[in-house]
Amino acid sequence: MRILVTGAAGKVGTLLRPLLARPDRTVRLTDLTPVADLAPGEESAPADLNDAAALATAMKDVDAVLHLGGQSREHPWADIVQANINGTYALMEAARQEGVRQAVLFGSHHAAGFHTRPITGEDLADYAFPRPDTLYGVSKVVMEALGSLYHDRFGMNVTVIRLGTCNERSGDTRGLATWISPGDLARLVECALAAPGYHVVWGVSDNARRWWSLREAQAIGYVSADDSEAHAGPLLAEQGEPDLTDPLHDRAGGMFTLRPLGEPW
Repeated sequence: MRILVTGAAGKVGTLLRPLLARPDRTVRLTDLTPVADLAPGEESAPADLNDAAALATAMKDVDAVLHLGGQSREHPWADIVQANINGTYALMEAARQEGVRQAVLFGSHHAAGFHTRPITGEDLADYAFPRPDTLYGVSKVVMEALGSLYHDRFGMNVTVIRLGTCNERSGDTRGLATWISPGDLARLVECALAAPGYHVVWGVSDNARRWWSLREAQAIGYVSADDSEAHAGPLLAEQGEPDLTDPLHDRAGGMFTLRPLGEPW
């Protein structure tokens, strides 16, 4: 099996690379520049998502796509459109033309950033209606729509992961709710690589402070093994218990719901 990983040189791609290795798997890494320090079972195929010829070469003989590429932060609209909207369309079209049947698209919680904690105490639904908090968030809404289109029209199996905060451990008290460990993310990706149909799932560990649903992720086989509470003590000692009425903790997008549109962060 050959998996194409776009945006492989980024933070999340770097965290996932060693966790994707399997004896019967080739992981083809693509980014704007060649990916260095290839491990056994990895190969590099540098490409700009909007370079049709380079993308077609990178897609050759691929069985599944793991799409991390594009602009990973807020930027002016033209930059977002070119990298994230045009780039995702180009990727999906190249995958269709190559006959790829499985795609895992890395969306973002910023696609639903203005949703707040449900007052009923229930989790925020997996398919919560898009409420983007930034231009970047808008591009992730389009990603979800493109995934749906390519599933319904062409039968491609697509899972969109509304990614939370992926680091080795949470860096602040907000992340105690939104964190996903690299190990849990790899487990979720493996489930998504085998899932039939179209799915939108929250990319989050089963944290004690979690308020985003895991129902759809669990429906495709995801079992979280990690919980941010294991490293909560030092953060709480330094920053105190979070005020859940503060937008930082009450909104899915946190402080990004308060920042100016189009200004890089």
